[in-house]
Amino acid sequence: MAVTDEAIGKIKEMIVSGQLRAGDRLPKEVDLASQLGLSRNSLREAVKALSLLNVLDVRQGDGTYVSSLEPPLLLEAVSFVLDFHQDDKVMQALVVRGILEPAAAALAADRVDDATIEGLRELLDSLGEDPSVEDLVANDLEFHRRIAAASGVPLLCSLLDSISGATVRARLWRGITEEASLERTLAEHRAILDALAARDAKTAEAWSTIHISNVVRWLQRAL
Repeated sequence: MAVTDEAIGKIKEMIVSGQLRAGDRLPKEVDLASQLGLSRNSLREAVKALSLLNVLDVRQGDGTYVSSLEPPLLLEAVSFVLDFHQDDKVMQALVVRGILEPAAAALAADRVDDATIEGLRELLDSLGEDPSVEDLVANDLEFHRRIAAASGVPLLCSLLDSISGATVRARLWRGITEEASLERTLAEHRAILDALAARDAKTAEAWSTIHISNVVRWLQRAL
């Protein structure tokens, strides 16, 4: 069992057993991690996953609470899981991305200017060393949007924009549940950027293909 899955299971058991009830505030991270025999990092990832599923409510500056656990709230999250496992639209969107984004990267390598390269570098640097999943996904969307814009083909940029929304929740879920996915994503973005900076269209296209293929393989395993 993955460490994050184990952490999720332990928090869920606290809720099911009545140790934590709807509206209760969770103990401080360091105390709860010690109580459950977990690392603070695995606990943090479990909290992110359960907040995505509307089981926990993370309130910045206040703490983490068990949600109301009302059926409509939980059903909203269940619909995400059902869509994720039963609807192939996410996979279709990723397949299309796997076709269009490498082409956009190759075109961008031939046409990108120094200001755009520097802007992309600053964008990646802005994440810092330990970004949240939400920040990484937002940064990821903007990174690819700028590359598509640099391709010089507005229609290509519009097509990629139109399908990116279908993959956002899958990207969030991957960032939470797949070990080292954040580090891998950042490394692949750096490789794409280095190829763009070198005006190396083939390498930019290859790294973009690898980047999307890794997401597709993860989704295939998840399904």
